[in-house]
Amino acid sequence: MSVLIKASGLGPVRLVFKQLSASRALSLSTKYYAETDTSKQKSSAEHFDIIIGGGGLVGTALAVALAKNKVLSDKRILLLEGAPPFRGFNVETQYGNRVSAINGNSVELFKSIGAWDYMQERRVKHVKQMQVWDACSDALIKFQDEHFAADVACIVENDLMLDAMYAQLADKNNMPNVEVRNNARIEALRLSVDTGDNYSQVHLKDGKTLTCELMIGADGANSLVRKQMNIDVFSVDYERRGVVATVQLEDACDNAVAWQRFLPTGPVALLPLSETLSSVVWSTTIAHAKELLDMPATDFTKALNEAFFKEYPKDGVVVNAMNTLNSLIGRDPNILRQYPPAVNDVIDKSRASFPLGFLHASSYVCSGAALIGDAAHRVHPLAGQGVNLGFSDVRELVKVLADAAYAGARLGDKHYLIKYEQRSLAKNVPIMVGVHGLHTLYSTTFTPVVLLRSLGLQLTDTFSPIKNLFMRRAMG
Repeated sequence: MSVLIKASGLGPVRLVFKQLSASRALSLSTKYYAETDTSKQKSSAEHFDIIIGGGGLVGTALAVALAKNKVLSDKRILLLEGAPPFRGFNVETQYGNRVSAINGNSVELFKSIGAWDYMQERRVKHVKQMQVWDACSDALIKFQDEHFAADVACIVENDLMLDAMYAQLADKNNMPNVEVRNNARIEALRLSVDTGDNYSQVHLKDGKTLTCELMIGADGANSLVRKQMNIDVFSVDYERRGVVATVQLEDACDNAVAWQRFLPTGPVALLPLSETLSSVVWSTTIAHAKELLDMPATDFTKALNEAFFKEYPKDGVVVNAMNTLNSLIGRDPNILRQYPPAVNDVIDKSRASFPLGFLHASSYVCSGAALIGDAAHRVHPLAGQGVNLGFSDVRELVKVLADAAYAGARLGDKHYLIKYEQRSLAKNVPIMVGVHGLHTLYSTTFTPVVLLRSLGLQLTDTFSPIKNLFMRRAMG
């Protein structure tokens, strides 16, 4: 055996050595050409300091806010939007069915970027009061500022908000550092944590390659940026749809009150637009949503009026408990209750629907990337907080990036991005948990739950400090 090993040992040893050498040579060659190819890509790629993926309300607001910040005014910013160029807003046309209830913080953001006056000059509806009540018990709460001095919210069409922000972006004398590219779809994305350097690579479907120091995901609930960040999400499909429409009121009125009633199938809201028009947001089952979209206009109008005025069956235990509470606190619910204006028509082609759900990313940032808006969080529209949370993200992120730039740090430095995450989480999580809890609480007709939520709602309305706490948070 030893002779055979001695006689033949040299050959196999040499053979293995040669194979290892060839393998290593191939590895080195592959690495060389890969690095050379990457270098070629970098040299041919167009570079930006910040690329924002998604040109919706939140992404566009971020682009304008970054450009308006004096510390960041020298940064080159690119806004990528997959849709065609925004067609603009015409105040002479009918109201759009996509509207948002903007709170005080969002108004301050628009003022800071020069967009609020633009909206005010066209059409913004100031809401002075909001009334919410339960169809299963008639428990009621009203929100308004003392002496109606401040707005509870402002109802603004989404297209008007976009138009106001694009008007700012079009002013190249004041905002030369921002570029908008439409019909620009991301095919592949390699973040800086993947490339091993300080730049992310964005490959577009038209074959172009871009690089950036900071990649922002403002690309919605199905965010490609979030997936590339390898971030886990907690999501819930509510198996409900939100039906929206623009409706004509039976009688002209001041129309400065927003109305919301919790039905057994979900909340229905009537948001004022003008003296004669309101916007409807009706959360309901998938099957019922389809019926509402398909039924004739007269039937839809009838169904909507019933949703607000119909007397639903009430459990005797709940009724007795509510009567006892009202007598103890000296409250006559019939005196305090107001009723919304009746609707007599729905504007043609204004009905549409969208799925409802809950989503929250486990993290908003990684080295070289950050998430804002629906890419990071998504909530039920019952409290009108969805887009306001996104605009809050914008304010916090701009502050952090300005601090990083002032300190001479990289924009993608995770040390700074974490500060944005912490500040946004502190604001977003309590609201998101509250909204999700309300949806869960009002998604049942189980008597003990109806009793508890009704007593809680009535007591909250009675004790001003508690109600004002909720109101201040909702109003921003």
